[in-house]
Amino acid sequence: MFELYGGFDLHNVLGYQGFMMGERIMAGFRFAKAAPWPYVTGVGALFTALLFKGMGVSLWIQGNPFQASLFALWGFGWLGIAGFAFADGISRHREYRRIKAMLLKFGYSERIFEPLASSRCQRDAALFAADETGHGVSARAYFHLLGYRWYHVLPDKVVRNPFVFLCPDFLRSSFLPGKKKGS
Repeated sequence: MFELYGGFDLHNVLGYQGFMMGERIMAGFRFAKAAPWPYVTGVGALFTALLFKGMGVSLWIQGNPFQASLFALWGFGWLGIAGFAFADGISRHREYRRIKAMLLKFGYSERIFEPLASSRCQRDAALFAADETGHGVSARAYFHLLGYRWYHVLPDKVVRNPFVFLCPDFLRSSFLPGKKKGS
């Protein structure tokens, strides 16, 4: 009754597809869990950009093109922020995979976590990788020993110099994890 052409059982086929859908959903959760701050920031910035767009369209319809264009500029600015936040989230996911592979290959080592300590997003990715490999408690203790707490959100470089966002080296280190200068 439940046979497909060629003798395949329909329940097995649908069960496999359901399993694959569950795997995709779990992969999406892992993707977001590796970098929660960038994705929350990106969604908030995207919502703000859409809000400015809606206000600009409303003003355009009312016959105020100058004010509408100002709102459009603000909307494009927030859209750029959302793009950078999502790109940062993708980079953190790459870093999570890299750290997880290193932990599986070499085991726990503070040398793996040392270069990641100065950024909350990098610490989150490293802690998620450590949790998945069974080293979460040790990694949390290491970051706690360095003095980092839950409220240390901004990277250390940004706290020292807020204009570091404009520096190419900061952008390179943020969006190309694991790459050395000149590579």
